[in-house]
Amino acid sequence: MIEEIYTIERQAMGNSPVHKIDARVKIIIAFSVIIAMVAYPYSVDVIIPGAIFFGFFAVLWSISKISFIGYLKRVFLILPFGIFIILFQIFFENRHYDTFTPIVDLPLNIHIYAESVEFASILLVKFIICISFIILLSSTTTMQDMLTGARRLGLPSEFALIIGLMIRYLFVFAEIFEKVINVFETRCFNAFDRRLPYNYRLKTLGYAIGTLFLRSYEQGERTYTSMLCRGYSKDSFLHVSRQRLKRGEFSFLAISLVFIILIPVISYFYL
Repeated sequence: MIEEIYTIERQAMGNSPVHKIDARVKIIIAFSVIIAMVAYPYSVDVIIPGAIFFGFFAVLWSISKISFIGYLKRVFLILPFGIFIILFQIFFENRHYDTFTPIVDLPLNIHIYAESVEFASILLVKFIICISFIILLSSTTTMQDMLTGARRLGLPSEFALIIGLMIRYLFVFAEIFEKVINVFETRCFNAFDRRLPYNYRLKTLGYAIGTLFLRSYEQGERTYTSMLCRGYSKDSFLHVSRQRLKRGEFSFLAISLVFIILIPVISYFYL
């Protein structure tokens, strides 16, 4: 999973029209869609704006010229973190419904309610749309560009500096992890090989995890010392020059925001 960091960053360095759009535009659009989906009332009607927003995402994704298989892989990687919360909803009553109809009776007085299944499906639609636009943002914008765009949108310089350091150390950690994996492969060690004793595999993985964090810490210390030698201090900030949006980018942003606002409003009041 850590190796995906390099893949995502390489994808974000593409040359499609979506990649070339200013990071501020993509950040605003992604967060606008997320806010629109989260703010939409809990109703089965959410499928309508959800389907339209997914169509909007699909158009942008196709223009970005990134494989749709890559999108599916990333969705399936993220899905387990939210799917358990969504699945648990079918066993509980929630405040959005007044009456509940049991459709399945389980032992220990546990019931699956029709209304809770409906609520879980609404959450799933919202979750998929929000995750899709986050994946689009991260797949078409490098981490440094996102940080620069956020800074130009008003992110405090202290936060920008901390996030910038986190990005740097994230790749340091990934590089050390890759070295540890290469060592395992060189020695033909497979943690899932049942022919090896379980205790041996467990002990080896424990040593590897400890070594991984120790090497990452040592590399981080060396990096920090190098930064101090180059003038880094508590008063250092990430300098970002001002840059105006191009006319085409501004027009695309304005049209997208009107579209994102009108779709939920029309869906809720008229459909």
